[in-house]
Amino acid sequence: MAQERKTIGLMLKNNPGALSRISGLFCRRNFNIDSITSSATTDPAVTRVTITIHDDEAVLRQVMLQTARLEDVIEVFLLDPENSLQRELLLVKLAANVSNRSALREIAAIYKAKIIDLTPESMVFELTGRPSKIDAFLAMLEGYTILEMCRTGITAMERGPVRVHNRKPVETLKPEPELCEN
Repeated sequence: MAQERKTIGLMLKNNPGALSRISGLFCRRNFNIDSITSSATTDPAVTRVTITIHDDEAVLRQVMLQTARLEDVIEVFLLDPENSLQRELLLVKLAANVSNRSALREIAAIYKAKIIDLTPESMVFELTGRPSKIDAFLAMLEGYTILEMCRTGITAMERGPVRVHNRKPVETLKPEPELCEN
């Protein structure tokens, strides 16, 4: 059974090494990060981090509990996919020539991808959207030669005017005994 992608939001004190401590915790506990993004907020003292993982509920609880214990962490919350906006950016360079350029433009138009560079041998597309849109666009490009590709990872925030989390406070989550390590 495929595990569903979980998106975790963090608010961190904007201190040197804070992001390194977060990724170090994941590494030490053998938690795999699918993507991680870090960005400024309206408060220069606070950094927002978005992490995606594919794992079960027990591991998710452990990730959130252990992350919340770090000194730089202000808040840890789970982003509900139905109540949040999740986007990522893709840059993809494809081998292109006179014979396939038109077909590539048609695919790009369907997905609203921008052509941001064009040479006689290649085309570079930029696409921003939900991860499923990025995946679908890449699936349409499978018959073409992808020369280079870069995905930013997911960045996300809740819908609505104020950031409100419909979640249990991290402190109320009970750790799974078999996953607890010192």
